[in-house]
Amino acid sequence: MEPGWQVEEFGAHHEGRAVAVLADGTEPKPALFDTGSGGHIHQSSEWWCYDGALSTPRATDLRGGCSCGWRGTGLYPLKWAELGEQPYHADTPGPREDWLGHIRQVEARTIPVPDELTELLRLLDEKLTDLAADAPLAALRLVTALERTAARAGTDAAHAISEDDLSWQNVGDALGTSADEAQGRVWHYRDRQ
Repeated sequence: MEPGWQVEEFGAHHEGRAVAVLADGTEPKPALFDTGSGGHIHQSSEWWCYDGALSTPRATDLRGGCSCGWRGTGLYPLKWAELGEQPYHADTPGPREDWLGHIRQVEARTIPVPDELTELLRLLDEKLTDLAADAPLAALRLVTALERTAARAGTDAAHAISEDDLSWQNVGDALGTSADEAQGRVWHYRDRQ
């Protein structure tokens, strides 16, 4: 089964996947599967569930989708006969490329981070990973110090953002997330003492 697509920076908020599309252009409701094991009925929205079997509608196309609600406009015909008995192993490059285009748009709306700090963070990640393997206690000590530094900087940034009187949508776009998640992140740091 092809897993959801993620970019580490955006995590689950911008998780992509191939989405089933019916002949009328709509997306099917989640497919329900009674496994006969008590009161639980399994449900799935994986595109390959919509093959017309087990009372599911038959999808005609795929498109890219994102957990943020974005849907690609490109449609990629499903050729069920060519997919064989295990369609969940099929690659879906068209929808994935469309989702990557969406991610590039999300990244373009985010606030730029200075290159020198991006490189410093990359180097720090590399060094801490090595240190964790060679001297785990020293790595843990440094991680604890970084958490304190991050908390202080996050608190200062959250207070500054609150004073800037920006809309939560603008803050969310700058961080590559939703307005609600951005507000929660700012409040998390702002309310720390």
